[in-house]
Amino acid sequence: MKINPNYKMREVCGEHIILMQGAKSGDLTRLVSFNESSLLLWEKLYGKDFELADATALLTETYDVDEATAQHDAEQWIETLKSNGIIL
Repeated sequence: MKINPNYKMREVCGEHIILMQGAKSGDLTRLVSFNESSLLLWEKLYGKDFELADATALLTETYDVDEATAQHDAEQWIETLKSNGIIL
């Protein structure tokens, strides 16, 4: 899978959110806001083909978390992006 390159991360008032490049009007009811670990995954995986295992490994390498927890968190991150059309 791959993050859709039409989506860009922006920092607005201290929050990291996803905006659609070139959108003529913004639907602010569907903003995706990221926490620290979500932002890490975005920064490391943006522009690359990746799998669940890649996201899981990034979380276990960066944070003091067991593999099962990291995999669950990575699955949730991926599902959020997929449900919003951000992952191809």
